Amino acid sequence: MDLSVIICAHNPHPGRLARTLAGLRSQTLPASQWECVLVDNASAPAIACGADALANLRIIREPEPGLTHARRRGLRETSTALCVFADDDNVLAPDYLEQALRLSISHPRAGAFGGRSLPEFEKPPADWIREFRDLLALRELGQQPIIAPAEKPPRAYPLCAPIGAGMVLRREAVQVWLDAPEHGLTDRRGGELTSGGDNDIVLTLFSAGWEVAYFPELSLTHLIPVGRLDPAYLARLNRGIQKSWVQVLARHHLCPWPRIPAWTVAPRRLKAWFSYRAWSGHSARIRWQGACGRFEGLAT
Repeated sequence: MDLSVIICAHNPHPGRLARTLAGLRSQTLPASQWECVLVDNASAPAIACGADALANLRIIREPEPGLTHARRRGLRETSTALCVFADDDNVLAPDYLEQALRLSISHPRAGAFGGRSLPEFEKPPADWIREFRDLLALRELGQQPIIAPAEKPPRAYPLCAPIGAGMVLRREAVQVWLDAPEHGLTDRRGGELTSGGDNDIVLTLFSAGWEVAYFPELSLTHLIPVGRLDPAYLARLNRGIQKSWVQVLARHHLCPWPRIPAWTVAPRRLKAWFSYRAWSGHSARIRWQGACGRFEGLAT
């Protein structure tokens, strides 16, 4: 067996998870060459797939909530040389796994790589949403491959680094992250909207001497329900992402901003309310919440 698909799910939407599994069922890579591990991360009730489930699917229960816990469990339950992370709302293109395997052979120093993440919106988004596409785990960097050569130590986060959706990881490379002690960085956990786990994996591999890359041959569809376009949700999401982004950069000694005293967070929020004109519309409030998250990250 050449490859493992790891899906981490907490209370997944049945319809979107069914689409994810249907996309895997349509893969051109023969099923004998890959497996799928669905990590049920403290869902209530527990995840149960119907009769149309993949023949090569295993469901693993991880009771400790948190995306990082689920990913570590999925990696430890598998032993293939290549792993692919897929979310429970991702539909991989039919040749995704075949392309991932081919690219891993042609680029033996690529420790982590990904491709395009294109949206399928349940409802057409408002025009102002375009500014916040990155918050929705969407990615389109063009039609040419982009490879960031390893830097030891890295000088900056590689802009072509893969996002978690569809991230392909070489076992030899990700073992460095898997063997490292857990460090308490916040990541998606239940209803919390912090993140940072993807960035931490990338920087750990990058610092260990592996390349990271973007390959347009890899493509997936990200199913986006209407609730994720809600301005209040996007504001909370931006706050959580910015907080954890600062924390990840600081952990890897790449944070360009100095640490701040905790007592200054409240007055900084107030000042930012006016400088961002947070009362003036959805976009301004989302930007302001991102600034608030950055202050909280710099204080912790």
